[in-house]
Amino acid sequence: MCGVRSPGGGPGGRVLPGPHPPELGPGLYQHGVYDAGGSYCQRGDVCCHGRDDGCTVPYHDTLCYCDLFCNRTVSDCCPDFWEYCLGIPAPFPKASGCARAGRNFPTGATYRENCNLCTCGPGGQWQCEEHACLMDGELIDAVNRGSYGWRAANYSQFWGMTLEDGIRHRLGTFRPSPTVMNMNEMHMNMDSNEVLPRHFDAAAKWPGMIHEPLDQGNCAGSWAFSTAAVASDRISIHSMGHMTPALSPQNLLSCDTRNQRGCSGGRLDGAWWYLRRRGSRPRVPEQLRCFPAGGEGSAGGPGPAAPRCHPVLRLQEKEIMKELLENGPVQAILEVHEDFFMYKSGIYRHTPVAEGKGPKHQRHGTHSVKITGWGEEQLPDGQTQKYWTAANSWGTAWGEGGHFRIARGVNECEVETFVVGVWGRVSTEDMTHK
Repeated sequence: MCGVRSPGGGPGGRVLPGPHPPELGPGLYQHGVYDAGGSYCQRGDVCCHGRDDGCTVPYHDTLCYCDLFCNRTVSDCCPDFWEYCLGIPAPFPKASGCARAGRNFPTGATYRENCNLCTCGPGGQWQCEEHACLMDGELIDAVNRGSYGWRAANYSQFWGMTLEDGIRHRLGTFRPSPTVMNMNEMHMNMDSNEVLPRHFDAAAKWPGMIHEPLDQGNCAGSWAFSTAAVASDRISIHSMGHMTPALSPQNLLSCDTRNQRGCSGGRLDGAWWYLRRRGSRPRVPEQLRCFPAGGEGSAGGPGPAAPRCHPVLRLQEKEIMKELLENGPVQAILEVHEDFFMYKSGIYRHTPVAEGKGPKHQRHGTHSVKITGWGEEQLPDGQTQKYWTAANSWGTAWGEGGHFRIARGVNECEVETFVVGVWGRVSTEDMTHK
């Protein structure tokens, strides 16, 4: 340590011998001394003679110096250098700024508070945006304090996104048109006395044939991800395990362009129309190619293309259950609300926790998922809560390993409004290609 203690310095100051140049260029202090009361040289307990390039302390996004050389011509001294090391007032005025976490930041400085950008205004106050954030600590706490039957969590993959970002980029299924919604239902032949099991898991009945959830990322392509997921499982099941293709949602996103918008959203009926006419391709690392119907590698041409699929619709709870039990996972639309993004575990029901925060915190959009099973759970009050188990497309770190449970039999979030199952056209020749 250089210098000697002097009674004339600041508290605990170390004063270096003079002379000290009175005229300095502004250097770091073009607009005054930022964080003039901050502890830099003092915190590091450094004051050095002459020029010492190692006599530095971190200062905002750069370094400041605590050696005598910093006090020559153009100043790059630390804010407390003059008082702590020389025992004199700083030669520059204190700059206006905003305080945060014990530090002072200059006008125009910024930081992010979750999804909102905060800027230091000329009046010394932070001015922050007021977007509703996709991850909201208050809502997470409210869900976990309440008796809603499920738990919420903070997901790093969603941190920093606005609720509007989540609705726009993490869903991506267009609501079916009135014409599609009004199609005649196809009903299962069921005995009125038929009893279905209380619990069912497609992965347990068809081991190795039910594919794990993928992550659609910030691509509003749930229409393609859920379609490819259901088709993959159904083909595996209907081929009795001879074919277990993981069909490519990217193929649909890039090649199904008829009234579809790729990563900006799409229609389920359009996706199934495409698969029925042209088939799809397995997920492979090679560069994606789009083939016309009947062309090279298409469902109607040579090569091990995935077989075509024909969709069928089911709408009633027990019919959905029987279809799932006999033929495999089904596809469903889901109206996603602001609290669903925070789901971690339990049986989901939409909660009113955002109502007190105003309309901008209450948003919803249409999504699509793969229903893989069902069950029921005894509640603390003795009642039985029925649920569906479904696979989402937000990766396996979300929810219960990429899956979620949602109340069954009450059309929660419209999950029973539009349900699709498919029959894969699988030939003996197809089964030779795995």
